[in-house]
Amino acid sequence: MLATVLLRKPAEALSIARLILQCHAERRVFAFRGELGAGKTTLIKAFCAALGVEDHTSSPSFAIVNEYRTQNGPVHHFDLYRLRSPEELEGIGFTEYVDSGSYCFVEWPELAADLLPQETLVIHMELSATGVRTLRMAAGPVPYLAGPLSPTPPTTA
Repeated sequence: MLATVLLRKPAEALSIARLILQCHAERRVFAFRGELGAGKTTLIKAFCAALGVEDHTSSPSFAIVNEYRTQNGPVHHFDLYRLRSPEELEGIGFTEYVDSGSYCFVEWPELAADLLPQETLVIHMELSATGVRTLRMAAGPVPYLAGPLSPTPPTTA
């Protein structure tokens, strides 16, 4: 399944996050691809707000993972940008997080492609020169995580 959504301005992020959560209510793991500045962290903050996170949310660039509380359980936000090998994921207990049933939002998921559940929703974000973000979403099995970023992810059968 491949779907495309346009995020025309940051103020739309919350409504788009709510729509994605509603359309994919059974999913708990979301992988975000895109170049630096594409809006991955901003969109994940909107997902957290939609889920009722009251904590301050920020990119876990140096901590690798941030955990936020909601009335329905924890939400985990990963930024794997600084990691260099899949072995480093073992050190933080990555598979336990993504297999926990809690919401997990993963930025720079390429390194974790073999560890993500098959039902992961992959969101590929592209920023245009006008500031519009194109979100291309593909639902499991985990598509197109290995390899370079491509303008249009392949569809899955």
